[in-house]
Amino acid sequence: MNTTESRDAPPTLVVVASTYPRWHGDPEPAFVHELSRRFIGRFRVIAVVPDAPGADESGVQDGVEVVRFRYAPRILQTLVNDGGIIANLQKSSWKPLLLPTFAISQWWSVWRLLRRNKVDAIHAHWLLPQGLIAVLACKLTHRAPPVLVTSHGADLFALRGFLPSLLKRFVARNVDMFTVVSEAMRPELARIGARMERVLVRPMGVDLLHVFKPDSLVERADQELLFVGRLVEKKGLRYLIDAMPEVLKSIPDVRLFVVGFGPERTRLENQASSLGLSDKIQFVGPLPQASLPAYYQRATVFVAPFIEAESGDQEGLGLVAAEAAGCACPVIIGDVPGAHGLLNPSCAKFVRPKNTGELAAAIVEVLKDRAGREQRALRARERVLKTIDWNVVSNGYAELIDGIVKSRH
Repeated sequence: MNTTESRDAPPTLVVVASTYPRWHGDPEPAFVHELSRRFIGRFRVIAVVPDAPGADESGVQDGVEVVRFRYAPRILQTLVNDGGIIANLQKSSWKPLLLPTFAISQWWSVWRLLRRNKVDAIHAHWLLPQGLIAVLACKLTHRAPPVLVTSHGADLFALRGFLPSLLKRFVARNVDMFTVVSEAMRPELARIGARMERVLVRPMGVDLLHVFKPDSLVERADQELLFVGRLVEKKGLRYLIDAMPEVLKSIPDVRLFVVGFGPERTRLENQASSLGLSDKIQFVGPLPQASLPAYYQRATVFVAPFIEAESGDQEGLGLVAAEAAGCACPVIIGDVPGAHGLLNPSCAKFVRPKNTGELAAAIVEVLKDRAGREQRALRARERVLKTIDWNVVSNGYAELIDGIVKSRH
């Protein structure tokens, strides 16, 4: 990295994250990179993210200087992808062994950047471990920049117990600003003792103008359900599969397309098979972001049966519902608190989590009421355009980071 800074150079922002695209077209969630690349011109952005099998080498991606740190032999660097850190820790007996080297390696990379560069701000995505890494790196350098931490949900809701709560409280009290992606997350931050005057609600975004938009050339199907997301417990797909036999009694030709990947895929495929639904449910697998709009534009209804997992993990926002709404696809959604940060009952059908009977009835009702679902879909697109489009979101975050930099100076 260059250690000399021009007077005219933009401020340097270090982004610290775990989930990040490994290569162009990676099906992993890309919201951290999408936000970071929209800062280019306003900031010099350096993203410190984990390496993974098959990942691109460190280098510039869409203007973002990507620094990939290694935390194990490359073939074993599987803590983050295909489900996320929390799901991988829960599903594998050996992956917790990777957590210490992951945290230490990312901390070392951030600390070296702080020592070698004039860093003006840090944006850490996820409270633990990235928020903790950023705070500790700053405390051990004489040029500590202001720190913004963004919690996306799992890090706040799922990590319970004395030690995680203690660490979360330590981070929340030692950062300059804290953002959560939905209003529903604020009470949990208050519970752990965060300084609420420093907490703001700022969602992640979706490209609703160029990518996730209606297409008049794509004909919408009559009886096609769609699920998109990681195959982990909090997404609630098992309850959608359980609801399918009841749906099929009323609408025999309905089909469900499942787009995504994760540690529960085998169990979910076995569930579908045991219910005799193998010809009614198609597991598409992971797809790059560029391929998703065609599915949203064609589906009759998008179903996001969110639940609260046994660990307490739940959706902080649920951007897939915004992607569907952007494409004018009617939405049925599990009524978890974070879902209300995106939509409301006037533009989406809400159902009680884990209630398969209510879910099945809602699907049948929406499939049979074409006029009603189309009206709700139009209202949903209007709503998310005002709040979730990347232009709105990225400008809000850029102004927030500018503010904490200026206040520190």
